[in-house]
Amino acid sequence: MKLNFSMSELISSSTANMYKINNMPDINSLDNLLLLIVNTLQPVRDLIGKPMIVTSGYRCPQLNKHPAIGGSSTSEHVKGMACDFVITGMSVSDIVSKIRHSNIPFNQLIEEHGKNGAWVHISYNKAGNRKDVLRYKNGIYTKI
Repeated sequence: MKLNFSMSELISSSTANMYKINNMPDINSLDNLLLLIVNTLQPVRDLIGKPMIVTSGYRCPQLNKHPAIGGSSTSEHVKGMACDFVITGMSVSDIVSKIRHSNIPFNQLIEEHGKNGAWVHISYNKAGNRKDVLRYKNGIYTKI
């Protein structure tokens, strides 16, 4: 299987660099990132046939709670189980629709709209995937 993703792109963070936060994952988070790549991200890449631009992958607890991030205390990013991304030339709603109607396993698939634009959040949980599909807009999550 050809992989179009690297661990470094899922760990890299301009916010961590800016605030000198060590964003290196532990072994469990690395394992989860590999499972996310193999089971979810690469199948999405193969399905859509276009490069995915990772905007956020793993976040250590310190980075996740930094005011510049404002991540949830239960964020799957902290466990290496989630990735946010965009695809040039596609709306987030189109991306979510394609993934939702495929057989790709995911725990959560979220069409997110924030002050800095829109992106897709996807996660994979080796303990079981709920296949929740949500939209986040104006501070509110709704099932779609």
